[in-house]
Amino acid sequence: MSKYKAPLRDMRFALHDVLGLEHALPALGHDEVGRELVDAVLEEAARFAETVLAPLNEVGDREGCTHDKATGDVTTPSGFKEAYAQYVDAGWPGLTAPAEFGGQGLPHVTGFVQKEMVDSANLAWGNFPLLGHGATEALRQHGEDWQREVFLKPLVDGRWTGTMCLTEPHCGTDLGLLKTRAEPGPDGTYAITGTKIFITAGEHDMAPNIIHLVLARLPDAPSGSRGISLFVVPKFKVDREGNVGARNALVCGSLEHKMGIHGSATCVMNFDGAEGYLVGQPHKGMSHMFTMMNAARLAVGLQGLGLSERALQNALAYSRDRLQSRSLSGPKLPEKPADPIIVHPDVRRMLLTCKALVEGGRVMAYHAGLMVDTAEGASDAGERERAEALVEFMTPIVKGCLTEWGIECTYHALQCFGGHGYIAEHGMEQLARDARITTLYEGTTGIQALDLVGRKILKLQGAGLKAFGAMVAGFCREQSANPAVAGLVGPLADKAREWEELTVSVAKAAAANPEEVGAASYDYLMYSGYVTLAYWWARSVAAAEASDQPEAFKAGKRETARFYFERVLPRTLAHAAAIRSGAGSLMSLDADHFDG
Repeated sequence: MSKYKAPLRDMRFALHDVLGLEHALPALGHDEVGRELVDAVLEEAARFAETVLAPLNEVGDREGCTHDKATGDVTTPSGFKEAYAQYVDAGWPGLTAPAEFGGQGLPHVTGFVQKEMVDSANLAWGNFPLLGHGATEALRQHGEDWQREVFLKPLVDGRWTGTMCLTEPHCGTDLGLLKTRAEPGPDGTYAITGTKIFITAGEHDMAPNIIHLVLARLPDAPSGSRGISLFVVPKFKVDREGNVGARNALVCGSLEHKMGIHGSATCVMNFDGAEGYLVGQPHKGMSHMFTMMNAARLAVGLQGLGLSERALQNALAYSRDRLQSRSLSGPKLPEKPADPIIVHPDVRRMLLTCKALVEGGRVMAYHAGLMVDTAEGASDAGERERAEALVEFMTPIVKGCLTEWGIECTYHALQCFGGHGYIAEHGMEQLARDARITTLYEGTTGIQALDLVGRKILKLQGAGLKAFGAMVAGFCREQSANPAVAGLVGPLADKAREWEELTVSVAKAAAANPEEVGAASYDYLMYSGYVTLAYWWARSVAAAEASDQPEAFKAGKRETARFYFERVLPRTLAHAAAIRSGAGSLMSLDADHFDG
């Protein structure tokens, strides 16, 4: 079974030394939140993740959830329900929620760190409270006053959980094909009828009520995505005063049998005239749901990061202990029959790749969380606007790249174990299976790529890229004379210039041929992720050298950054070449000729 220990030192380094959280918080309305409080919260989060959730990870994978076909009830794996009760009793569901709804009001970035720990410890369990946070944001921003009063408090304190009901059997990404109906009633309620699939935590035994946010069409809805409205539909009916009534006309029809995350209930939900309430404006459901979806996309990026961290920890421990063959330059432990495999260059390649992607990705993800806080709490309107642009821009990069790297890291870690990684005993194959879903749900990598190029670059005219580019340029100017990053600033500046050139070339090509957007998008996303990570690695080295961290820690940052710039960042060369090649080779082959 794989083990997990929260990497608190690196988490604190990312928050305090690289991002300067303690100095940023007062300007964001968090005068009462200091480093001591943040560190105490992280300590307790680590204890819960390590001692309560991590031991249940293998249990959830082995047992899975069970579905009673007669009643539609779902039973979670052994220990899951009890762990959730502890989670609620400790106040974790409301960690970052507004105090006016019963939350603790801590910065969102603190929640990012806590969530990374949960996902490392037990990704499947973490899916049950996951969408309650997104439901809270959607109702807070778009719900009526009574809806916020009635639904938010039990969601915030964890007594109820939430879901996001979008996908249907005939439509996944293309929600314009959605068929679920909403018929208005005389009392202001709506009767929701339809089937939704792939609904995470759609039914379970961990909370007494489940609040479904459902996309459906009103009778007068125009066709396509412009005719979709958002509804709140509870498992047990709830009136406008908050009184809970009879079971609603919705049921879990079945559970999906999945490659991984077996402990997470992935449900087919059947709505048969279920009572619900309209959230926000009619026919504006897509924009309202994106409030929830964008939060979920950042959260799934953290899932990729969390799985990568746990995989790296176990591969590193195994590589230090496993004795196989001798070092190519001569025995390193002559008193033993063989050397540990960490002496071998190819094992080091895999471990260092994971370390570079995990530690750099951690800063990248936490920065996105800090920008969420800035967009909400900064007193200056221009600063809020800039932060919002950065969040919009970074969301597809965080989601797309951290999950793709999660697959890479879990497979590298499994490879370090050799044949032992392929069998269940060490738990590495579970991490690899669990990681696979993260590139799929809440929008595939291809969807993130299209969002980045089509919306964040072309439609929004690259506002977020310009803001991020200004950060890179400012850092390169400020650090040009710093010997600690002398070998990093030049290559980083060169990549930033090339990034800008590629962006202009994609925009020009797309103006002449719309297919160029789809042709360039994946490679543009990954290119952006690698350059973004280069910036955060350069920042990390500069921050480490200026800190009071031990010399061994500083050396670790320096050498990992060097490895990243020399061995990983060159992947951008292939992505740039693919972008420049255009859509021709992708689109020229007739669909009928793929099979020869």
